[in-house]
Amino acid sequence: MIRVRSKNVLLVAPDTFSVELLPNNKMFRHISSTGNIFPSIHELKPNVVIFDYDYLTADIEKILRRISSNPAYSKIKICCYKTKEHTKEDALLKALGADHVFYPEDFKKPEKGNGIVNAISGVFDVTFMALLAKT
Repeated sequence: MIRVRSKNVLLVAPDTFSVELLPNNKMFRHISSTGNIFPSIHELKPNVVIFDYDYLTADIEKILRRISSNPAYSKIKICCYKTKEHTKEDALLKALGADHVFYPEDFKKPEKGNGIVNAISGVFDVTFMALLAKT
């Protein structure tokens, strides 16, 4: 599971977005119209903007170029959600200013546990492996 900790998050995606919303954020806005992206950025002043790549395929390059060329948007983290991995497209998104590219598999990964729990489970794994080696 991916966690995005931020005060203000703007999600640009269709109304039927397949990933559950992020409840840890103080202010979360979901828009589906490409014409409302920049007015929403000015109004909300988000720390993170998440774009659904499949929904904005035709306009994503123009939007990312506009964001990266304006120094007023320099502190905004840009994330793109894609359903499939494609090396050339992902490299282009990174070059245009996207900080992170997420895939459906990234949302299904289990969260890492506490360091103490990992240490204790590591001890049990070592002792169990030692017992197996003796037999």
